[in-house]
Amino acid sequence: MSSEQTMGSEQTMGSEQTMGSEQTMGDVIGPRDLYDEDHRDFAATVRAFVDRQVAPHAERWDGAGRVDRELFARAAEAGILGMSIPQEYGGLGLDDFRFNAAMADELGHHPVSSGMGGIALENDIVIPYFTGLTTEEQKQRWLPGIAAGETIVAVAMTEPGTGSDLSGIRTKAARDGDHYIVDGAKTFISNGQNADLVVTAVRTGEHPHRGISLLVVEADAEGFSRGRQLAKIGLHAQDTSELIFDRVRVPAANLLGAEGEGFLGLMRNLPQERLSIAVAAVAASEGVLMRTLEYVKERKAFGQPIGSFQNTRFELAEMVTAVRATRAHVDNCVRRQVAHDLSPEDAAGVKFLATEQLNNVVGRCLQLHGGYGYMREYRIARDYEDARITTIYGGTTEIMKEIVGRGLGL
Repeated sequence: MSSEQTMGSEQTMGSEQTMGSEQTMGDVIGPRDLYDEDHRDFAATVRAFVDRQVAPHAERWDGAGRVDRELFARAAEAGILGMSIPQEYGGLGLDDFRFNAAMADELGHHPVSSGMGGIALENDIVIPYFTGLTTEEQKQRWLPGIAAGETIVAVAMTEPGTGSDLSGIRTKAARDGDHYIVDGAKTFISNGQNADLVVTAVRTGEHPHRGISLLVVEADAEGFSRGRQLAKIGLHAQDTSELIFDRVRVPAANLLGAEGEGFLGLMRNLPQERLSIAVAAVAASEGVLMRTLEYVKERKAFGQPIGSFQNTRFELAEMVTAVRATRAHVDNCVRRQVAHDLSPEDAAGVKFLATEQLNNVVGRCLQLHGGYGYMREYRIARDYEDARITTIYGGTTEIMKEIVGRGLGL
């Protein structure tokens, strides 16, 4: 027993003596084998892009509530927008979700990544509608502009009265010759102010599911307008808007898939959407822990670093261990997504696990910052604001649990 105790204290002392801030990332994340050299090179490109093109403008974009449109074109030039778009349409043809995950890691770890939410949204959530549900004519019409960052895209599902209940969509599209006439409203639409094309869930029939279709609405269409740019408690640089459809004439050629198959299209893409939120959440948890670990090493109280207090060590030990376990599960889900083998139930489960954990980690790390944690000049305060939405968008935690529970035959 005494030899084990001695060995334990010697190991602890050694690790404390050798652990520098440059090792913080490894201390938090631990070893991983998800990526190969191409993914690591891509991550370095993302990191350099954020350093040059995002960090200098972050405060201005936070104040404006949206990023400059030019950011999308710059991201395309750097090769970090539209990676999955086939090369013949101007993309990189990288049908490998690990590139998306590598970007999410960098954004979660970077101290200033505000403004990149719209880019990640396009890559992870919106572009799959344009690559997976379009005809050849539609691909040729839309994908080159999207790949170049000249055409900004959004997806509009949520309505003022529906929330997570997609079967309750009320925005209507009535067929009129070669067009649909669209009437209704959407809310909480990310990229809503900047978007040129909006993948819009509309009701074309009475059946809760088979009556839903997907139409691509062009922002310059008569009758389409943007409502308020909504003021949020977090994610200030990512524009979120109301969209209004007042007898908008949309060409029938803008229908994605067949009429009445919109719900199937939504269900097809939701697992990746929820996985992308989980990946971003665990990366954000790691970023928060890395920054907090550095803070507690430097901040002193009662004449010593607050990281030397047993409570601080125990808090960080608990959180780092839990986040590492979640990271292993998330990485496994990423592998399954790459193999096209991720089930809707597992995507829902990993989404609520990672996002609930993020909120727990941010709250506890803010506490370790004391009063400074409540000051917005510290990143932890902004992390606290940004984290809260993650258990809501992409499907609330309650809906995710319902999906998992039903998958158990309950």
